[in-house]
Amino acid sequence: MAYNRPISSKQSQSRMSSGIESLVQAEKLMQIAILLPCAAFVGWLFGSWLDHRLHQSWIGLAGIVFGGIAGMVHVIRMVLSTGPKSDAAERKRVKDNRGS
Repeated sequence: MAYNRPISSKQSQSRMSSGIESLVQAEKLMQIAILLPCAAFVGWLFGSWLDHRLHQSWIGLAGIVFGGIAGMVHVIRMVLSTGPKSDAAERKRVKDNRGS
């Protein structure tokens, strides 16, 4: 029977966790890319519905603008939340990697 050494070093675990972190980062970037057009589209749909119900012609355009602004605000919040890590967290990470 073949013997496989168990993975016990922290270096391989940090390598796996950094891979997962990169996937999470890519997923957040995909959310940003999809969110803004979807927000404008939903605003346009709601505005068009209101145009039809209220017999107006300008609400669809206002819906697009409102959806775009709402999407941009959400995108900015997401970007700020995924900003650079704090200095203390970065120093702790470097210290942990040196200790192993």
